[in-house]
Amino acid sequence: MLDCGEGTQMRLSDCRIRPGKLEIILISHLHGDHYFGLVGLLNSFHLTGRLRPLTVYAPAELLPILELQMRYTKGQLSYALSVVPTGADGVHLLFQDAALEILSFPLHHGPAPTTGFLIRERAGGRRIQGEKAQALRIPHADMERLRQGEDVLDAAGRLVRNQDLTLNPWQPRSYAYCSDTAYLPALSDVLRGVDLLYHEATYADADAHRAAERFHSTARQAALLAASAGVGRLLIGHFSSRYDQLDSLLAESRDVFPNTDLALEGEVFSVEKREG
Repeated sequence: MLDCGEGTQMRLSDCRIRPGKLEIILISHLHGDHYFGLVGLLNSFHLTGRLRPLTVYAPAELLPILELQMRYTKGQLSYALSVVPTGADGVHLLFQDAALEILSFPLHHGPAPTTGFLIRERAGGRRIQGEKAQALRIPHADMERLRQGEDVLDAAGRLVRNQDLTLNPWQPRSYAYCSDTAYLPALSDVLRGVDLLYHEATYADADAHRAAERFHSTARQAALLAASAGVGRLLIGHFSSRYDQLDSLLAESRDVFPNTDLALEGEVFSVEKREG
């Protein structure tokens, strides 16, 4: 989960997402709309008897906040909670397993330490063509060898070339999340080639002076970053309440980067698999 503002539990319910499946929560910064829902969610996990460990990656200042909350509510948790501080400078690898890796990178939102996140799939093995492998009665024990690109023997002991039974791995997919931040053109190096980028677009370009004063970005600036980084698709969000209609913000962004959409509550965006 990326950030955890007030109402998170209601939104999870509305979207029919089971919160108990969460294993990692990433908090970008400690402004209330990005983390005020966290304490309630942690407590709900306890009340429902959660046993699985949970890891929260966040600015270091979050830990004393949680400790204070637990101290004065006499709270205990039924599960192990780890709070891992995010780095203030540079790109850091936060998490890695066989399926994906999560990296953090610094944003600029005034005095509040703020972190962006990059989630990337790790390269998988070659894709086995099941019907062909079954027809040749390839032993199940050899399937991993096929995924690793090796040749194998069929049931009759004949050599079968890997290329005749497998396809190239899928291209690893990637998603980047830039929450509240001033416009940072240098981020294009970090975001290079990302499939899906979420970037805040609090203001229209006519209000660029307000964006600069408050360490936010405009819709056009988000699009400029997406274009310079060569990303696949851009989602813009975190719109100021001064705008009753968002069409103008979307138009500003699309004028620079056509493949832009509004990140509206409840919308689902997919990153399709691509041939390797």
